[in-house]
This record gives sequence, structure tokens and C-alpha cells, in this order.
Amino acid sequence: MAPTSEDMSILSLVMNASLVVQLVMGLLLVLSLLSWWHIFSKHFTLSHATKKSEDFEDRFWGGTDLNGLFDQTRRGHAIAMEKIFIAGFTEFQKLRQRGGMELSNIMDGTRRAMRASMQRELDYLDKHTSFLASVGSVSPYIGLFGTVWGIMHAFTGLANVGQATLATVAPGIAESLVATAIGLFAAIPATVAYNRFAHDVDALANRFDTFIEEFSNILQRQAAH
Repeated sequence: MAPTSEDMSILSLVMNASLVVQLVMGLLLVLSLLSWWHIFSKHFTLSHATKKSEDFEDRFWGGTDLNGLFDQTRRGHAIAMEKIFIAGFTEFQKLRQRGGMELSNIMDGTRRAMRASMQRELDYLDKHTSFLASVGSVSPYIGLFGTVWGIMHAFTGLANVGQATLATVAPGIAESLVATAIGLFAAIPATVAYNRFAHDVDALANRFDTFIEEFSNILQRQAAH
């Protein structure tokens, strides 16, 4: 039963919508809640990774001995750039201890170890961002489906009404448009967050790339002496 013209609150429109429209709204609400969970979780994860990388760079370029920095970093809870440093320095020491290897081969192995570690870290930092992209792109269409279905249902109901007036049609159309509004409510934050997180991950990837090259040069100079 459609709400009367005096009862046009959002809650009333949702409660009096057809079953299909209510299911669409429920699905969109679940997607919105999940996307907000991932937004807050990813925000703290990326902020923590950025802060830890900045702190590590300060210690790295602060003149600390590499062996001491390695021991210090390995004892803690290493993430992001710290794991790249540990992977590179571990591989460098292991290859040097083998003996008989060319410096170029040692450095190639060291870079490969750091690149692999970097990719694992980026995969972790980029986790669940594809879900946000999906919510941002699909939610408006899910809401639109609910709206179209609701409008069809409203106009079908007019067949049983002797005289169609604006007061008769408006509630059914209004409850249908709520589905589109909820779809946009779910899509807009997810899209904005996805774009922001993609930018942050790219910035960290560039930072990791720069560190790998600079650290490789330091190790190469160290091995050459």
C-alpha cells in the first residue's frame, strides 16, 4: 500500500515500497556499510604505512650503520619500506657470503628480492580497493533498477484507480526514486575513496622505487670497496 500524500517521510517511503525495491535498497545499504568499513580500514592502513616509511627514511638517511639499522628494523614489526630494506639487505648478505659471484649478479639478485618484497607490500596496500571501485561503478545502476521497477509497479497500480491524480502517482514514484538516492549515497563515497587510495598507493610505489634504486647504489658502492 502506498503512503498517503501526508505521509511522505523517507522511512515511510522505504517501508511502503514494493518488495523488489526494498530488496534493492537493502542490498545497497549492505554495500554502503561494507564500503565504509573498507574506507576507514584502508585509510588507517595507508596512513600507517606512509608514516612508518617516513620514519624509516629518516633513520636510513640519518647516518645509522646499515647492520645496526637492519638488526633494529628486523626486531620490530616491519611494514612497507622496512620490509623492502630487510629483503634487500638479507639477499645482499647471502649472495656475498657465497663467494665467487660477480658484483653485477649480486646486485641483480638484491634488486629482484626488493622488487618482490615491494610487490607484496603494494598488493597488501591495494587490497579491497577493487571492491570500492565495483561499488562506485555498480551501485547507481542497482539503484536505477530499483527505481525503474518501482515506477513500473506504481503505474501498473494505476490501472485499478478510477481517476489518476498527482497525489495518487507521487508516493509510488517518490519511493522508487529513493532507490536511486541510496545508490548514489553508496557510490559517491566509494568512488572518491577509491581514487584517493589509488593515488596514495601510487605515491608509495614511486617512493619504494626511488628507495630501491638509492639503496642499490649504496650497496654497490659498499661491495666495490
